Amino acid sequence: MVKQTAGRDALGAFAPKFAELNDDVLFGEVWSREDQLSLKLRSMITITVLVSRGMIDSSFQYHLATARQNGVTKNEMAEMLTHIAFYAGWSNAWAAFRMAVEVYQDDTGADGGLFGLGEPNDTYAKYFAGQSYLNPLTDPNETVFIANVTFEPGCRNNWHIHKAEKGGGQLLLCTNGRGWYQEWGKEAQELHPGDVVTIPAGVKHWHGAAKDSWFSHLAVEVPGEQSASEWLEPVDAEAYNAL
Repeated sequence: MVKQTAGRDALGAFAPKFAELNDDVLFGEVWSREDQLSLKLRSMITITVLVSRGMIDSSFQYHLATARQNGVTKNEMAEMLTHIAFYAGWSNAWAAFRMAVEVYQDDTGADGGLFGLGEPNDTYAKYFAGQSYLNPLTDPNETVFIANVTFEPGCRNNWHIHKAEKGGGQLLLCTNGRGWYQEWGKEAQELHPGDVVTIPAGVKHWHGAAKDSWFSHLAVEVPGEQSASEWLEPVDAEAYNAL
């Protein structure tokens, strides 16, 4: 659930019912229906509507910052506002761009870190919550398979197990952003560039980005006999959001 207190902070004493509807219904219920629309898509829709109505004020700046947290990249925001300009008016787009430049001023864009972003990870998308990207770095037919995996903010993969009759498992070499790794029955472990995670075969686990940060790691497939991955249930959204 998206937790919001802006209504109560600003209007709790003056208009408690409006504050309740803003914090508990609009954000607490509507924005939190991630099974219907992702937070990223909701942010993109909200930005589009606000620009179309010319509502380029402090609330728009808040929604720009929220869009960035929800995974809308600088390049995506620039493309959105360019597209919107043709339908919502050039002056509205100019005003929105000025504010977007401030919000994204320290953002170099999602590039996958040192090893590059790669392409959308469409083949395994059904095993991920949110958008991920895959950039294979080696040919598994010739050597150990290594790929750069990038997660947008809030993206994580399902619980899964790397199986092997002998050897196997995986290494994660963290290169960019901030993320999480968790083994079944243990507390989640926060990940930063330079961290290394050793995942033995047979261990149920998940990994992915923090809610407010892109995250990239190299995934190194440890050689093994009869190796395979078993994909399981998604990570509980409430537990993830509590991290």
